[in-house]
Amino acid sequence: MPTRIFLALLFGVLLTVATVCPGEPPNVVVIFIDDMGYADIGPFGCEAYATPNLDQMASAGRIFTDFHAATAVCSASRAALLTGCYPERVSVLGALGPNSPVGLDPDEVTIAELCKSRGYATACFGKWHLGDQPKFLPTRQGFDEYYGLPYSNDMWPYPDGEDTLENGVKRGGAEPYPPLPLYEGEHIVNKNVTPRDQKQLTTQYTEHAVDFIDRHAGKQPFFLYVPHSMVHVPLYVSDKFAGKSGAGLFGDVVMEIDWSVGQILAALERGGVADDTLVIFTSDNGPWLNFGDHAGSAAPLREGKGTMWEGGYREPCVMRWPGRIPAGTVCDELCLTMDLLPTIARLIGAAPPERAIDGRDILPLMTGDAPTPHEVFYCYYFGELRAVRDGRWKLTLPHRYRTLAGRPGGAGGKPVAYRQAEVGVELFDLDADIGETTDVATEHPGVVSRLLAYAEQARGDLGDRLTGRKGTGVRPAGKAPTR
Repeated sequence: MPTRIFLALLFGVLLTVATVCPGEPPNVVVIFIDDMGYADIGPFGCEAYATPNLDQMASAGRIFTDFHAATAVCSASRAALLTGCYPERVSVLGALGPNSPVGLDPDEVTIAELCKSRGYATACFGKWHLGDQPKFLPTRQGFDEYYGLPYSNDMWPYPDGEDTLENGVKRGGAEPYPPLPLYEGEHIVNKNVTPRDQKQLTTQYTEHAVDFIDRHAGKQPFFLYVPHSMVHVPLYVSDKFAGKSGAGLFGDVVMEIDWSVGQILAALERGGVADDTLVIFTSDNGPWLNFGDHAGSAAPLREGKGTMWEGGYREPCVMRWPGRIPAGTVCDELCLTMDLLPTIARLIGAAPPERAIDGRDILPLMTGDAPTPHEVFYCYYFGELRAVRDGRWKLTLPHRYRTLAGRPGGAGGKPVAYRQAEVGVELFDLDADIGETTDVATEHPGVVSRLLAYAEQARGDLGDRLTGRKGTGVRPAGKAPTR
């Protein structure tokens, strides 16, 4: 290629990147909470305990009132966040247990891998939950550093949360859980995490995050992913926050999470990179409501974790990027965790994955006043297409779901049993009825027909267990070597 042509092409690429993201590409920090409800922090209406650091983050940035995880369960929602895909597309469904034979396929492209392609340092400190076999660990999925649990903190042999080791059993089953390991890199540094150890998890994840920032701030761009184990049950909090909230153990745990946010923001300030860093705070799914006082609140939304009513997957979301995201603002447009990958790719000048993804670039929603880029969103749960929504309307499809049916949840970490309920084809106007209380299908038959047509498109692409359809756009999960 002649030199002048090469230089012209290079200039064109650089001009495009500069136009998209003036100045240096930002550092990115994603803080991902486990099982946090829509109303569990101050910026979203919580008054039972204080969250001053998240309040400050919101006043310096933007809250997103219609922000959604891809689904309402742990592993699936994390796969969606990191790949920009519906969980059904990458075949990571539900919550993977210890020694899972499947995990996130290493051929999938994660946010961390995109960042590494642009010279970023990458780290994951917290709960992984995308496969605990060596080929699925974070260090095989684009992360330079990892410290944390390979799956949920209740997948362990301490069913009562006491320091006596017992043959714990899976909820609803009889297979004992093995001891819960704590990893650093690809090595187990604690073979048997105890209740006493869990009290230190939030602090330890935070210390690793702060150290990572201190080592890289101003020297190398970085992507930091902090998927906290809390507020998933069983709840644990360090001594420095025990009893501090005045709102029980759950309030104490959220206050420690808020402290963690403050420590991370302070490290960015200390390193001189606060203005050069996009910080995103959100959660993987809504509250585990049958745990009662050990669960959060999705108010004013309907239901919680494990359902595709709004309380199951609409999440609190706060973003801060001084000088780019307007301070003290609100975005009410539909956006998703799946949108983070293509948005971050644009910000750092990385080419998005060549394979199909489902997220959309939401930088215009973050920095200005723009409509949602999503024509429609498919509400899948464990391979079942349970609802379809656009910006205003949500159409439920016939399915069974779990509910407390108005009963209170449990107390002291002891859950009550859910009941099963059924819903048919019903239409909700989310602009007027965020709590999904009134079916308006008969008044809007055209909207029902339009969303049903979208449902058929989804079934053809991603499949649907409820109707026995297999999608043509589904890619396989990764499989562990046979032992």
